[in-house]
Amino acid sequence: MDAFMKKFKNLKIRWEEITSATNNFDHNNFVGGGGFGRVYMGALARFNDRNMVAFKCLDRKHGQGDAEFLKEITFLSRYKHANIICLLGYCIQGKEMILVYEYASRGSLDRHLASTGLNWTQRLKICVAAAKGLNYLHDPRDTSQRLIHCDIKSANILLDDKWNAKVADFGLSKIAPVNQENSMLLTNALGTLGYCDPLFLETYSLTKESDIYSFGVVLFEVLCGKLCSQKSNDGQFRYLVLMWKKRYEENKLDEIIFTDLKHNMCPTSLKIFSDIAFQCLKRSRIERPTIYLVLLYLEKALKYQENFEFPLRFKEVKGYEDILNFATPPLTYSSLEELKACLEGFFVNGGTTWITMKDIDDENPIKLVSSKECVYDEYNFINYNDRYSDEYNSRFKSGTYNTHGGTFSVVISTQFLSTYITYTVNLVFKCPQILKENLKQQYISIIYEMNGGGKQISIVHIGEKREDEWLVARLDDFTIYDQSCTVDFERHEYSLQIEGIELKPLPMASI
Repeated sequence: MDAFMKKFKNLKIRWEEITSATNNFDHNNFVGGGGFGRVYMGALARFNDRNMVAFKCLDRKHGQGDAEFLKEITFLSRYKHANIICLLGYCIQGKEMILVYEYASRGSLDRHLASTGLNWTQRLKICVAAAKGLNYLHDPRDTSQRLIHCDIKSANILLDDKWNAKVADFGLSKIAPVNQENSMLLTNALGTLGYCDPLFLETYSLTKESDIYSFGVVLFEVLCGKLCSQKSNDGQFRYLVLMWKKRYEENKLDEIIFTDLKHNMCPTSLKIFSDIAFQCLKRSRIERPTIYLVLLYLEKALKYQENFEFPLRFKEVKGYEDILNFATPPLTYSSLEELKACLEGFFVNGGTTWITMKDIDDENPIKLVSSKECVYDEYNFINYNDRYSDEYNSRFKSGTYNTHGGTFSVVISTQFLSTYITYTVNLVFKCPQILKENLKQQYISIIYEMNGGGKQISIVHIGEKREDEWLVARLDDFTIYDQSCTVDFERHEYSLQIEGIELKPLPMASI
């Protein structure tokens, strides 16, 4: 062990520094404890850029030993990320073994699940941050290995004073190779009942998908405002995951959602969140999404919730200077004529939305939302990223979405749209099969349902291509009342390459 610790001598902290910082482990400095042992807080002079640090003391009575201690040091000195708890140092004094971390002043997520002060937007931000941390661990980057945490739970997600989430506790973590189709480890590392992958309990095999299952449990805890296990009066534990899954399948989420969240929750945000959370809990590991895909959907759920709470309307933009503030990249011009040329088409929202103001005096521009931004494919979580292609001359860097002839949905944010203005909703697409095979098909029929208003059909004539070669399927009209719009596409004859959804304001009727 001495030879091992020499590699980390720069992290070594003297015992006297720790006893001084904790006032000899005074009760007033005690902040909690868990499977590893007691945790104290205190200030160390060497870390004067931090107000407080945390001291975690190994407790061998709980089965923790040298292996877990060394793992924490090894992994946390190697894996550094804004959403991974930061290891600052360690101390070994006789039988005492202490790890020193950055101090997460709000403690662990499990303590806040039932907090009425933690709204849906804040909860989504916590989930997004935790997913970023786990994604960093699962991503091999330039190595041939990834880290499987093996004990993802709300108690191991810590929160700082700004509610930033950080993944913690790597005592059970494992390194897995990534140069195999399915990286799998045989281990007796149990994790925590309630969060543990059911297949691990049967096979003692762990994969990165085991972490996905555990994270799915955490997502449902955040939604329901309670831990996944509840202790009954007879001292037995009741595990809630199966009941949560059943309520989702029965479309009865309202029965399990934390009551205080319901009054200001975007329905679209809830649907995206619950769909990906449920997918994480699939029994089959191959049906569980990657953490990267989980992160994408959580970010999408957060965006719809933020737009729901704080809708940003284009009519609030005052003059051309304000318009430029939204452009990505910023527009540059030296004359009014150059500005008019810029407004023929420019990007906002990080390049995921294209806006055109061909008439400089038009308050209601045409908006085209990229497929990457608006397509919501609840049936194809596994191959979501494989469906995108950049070979069809889309104006968006993210490329186009291939429907493969199957069902899919689009969710349209009302950001940059004006309230009480009626927009025509158009699907912008290409049909490669007809072009490549030179078929004589004259039209494409697309069956869809918009905002649950009943099935409709759009007929698109092949000869009516726009100048840019894209086809347009006119759907329905939509008036903005501070809500999102959802379109479910049920059937179409061919695989379509979707560039995005176009929202075109209808002319105001003259009186």
